[in-house]
Amino acid sequence: MKFKLVSEFSPTGDQPEAIKQLTASINAGEKFQTLLGVTGSGKTFSVANVIKNVNKPTLVLAHNKTLAAQLYSEFKHFFPENAVEYFVSYYDYYQPEAYIPVTGTYIEKDLSINEDIERLRLSTSSSLLSGRRDVLVVASVSCLYGIGNPNEFKKNVIPVAVGQQIARTKFLHQLVTSLYSRTEVEIKSGTFKVKGDVVTIYPSYGDHGYRIHFFGDEIEEIESFNPIENQLLEKFDRVTFYPANMFVTSPDILQNAITHIQDDLVKQVDYFNNMDGFTDQEEFEHYSEHGEDHEAPFYSQVSKV
Repeated sequence: MKFKLVSEFSPTGDQPEAIKQLTASINAGEKFQTLLGVTGSGKTFSVANVIKNVNKPTLVLAHNKTLAAQLYSEFKHFFPENAVEYFVSYYDYYQPEAYIPVTGTYIEKDLSINEDIERLRLSTSSSLLSGRRDVLVVASVSCLYGIGNPNEFKKNVIPVAVGQQIARTKFLHQLVTSLYSRTEVEIKSGTFKVKGDVVTIYPSYGDHGYRIHFFGDEIEEIESFNPIENQLLEKFDRVTFYPANMFVTSPDILQNAITHIQDDLVKQVDYFNNMDGFTDQEEFEHYSEHGEDHEAPFYSQVSKV
């Protein structure tokens, strides 16, 4: 699908020439260009026209969340029929783990994740992996940081189609592997529930849910619905479910990582056992295995040596 620019305005003044030159330079392979203009001169509108002309997946980088949100809103208005996505840091608050040797104080990691922004980030990943070319991502510099392995994310994508032969239990196992959680009460983002031959799924990256109707081991019907009003929206011949979390990992890789962590734990326990003044072997092992759920008094022992 091509980018379709929707606007009641047309380029005027210096805009047509700027759009023409920018488009020609990009098509000629020019890597760096600068569009100059005062506030309110229509730079975003000009860039939107360039995006429409070039018709390639586009990344728009902003230096902070506020500007990114503004650009996202504007591009969403210009391209309502295309995949305009928003990708910024989903932390409202982040306090890293810390230890102060002078006072022997251990500060636990603390954070707050914005669920709405997390949903938009997952929507971005889903659009990029969907194969469509009309994707425009507005992002802050947080897009430079690790978001999990894209190959693992892609490996855990679940395509389903009407008439497909698949055991319901196998399908449920695929959902769990893709980090969806089963619930028997109110369905919410990243969960699914089962009632008879119907599996109801609420993806983490969308605003509506899906019902998969089984007849034995065959998918009989796929439909989307409004989870608030429980109103049927549309029926599909096929649909693709993307992982509920960016950090999804295949079971074999996860098990391999756990084995390496356990091997490192044995080495570190032996190392601390040979240190004078360190006596909290059990505390160290417990903290290593249970993480933030356990206080870490062993730090006071380490600070003495």
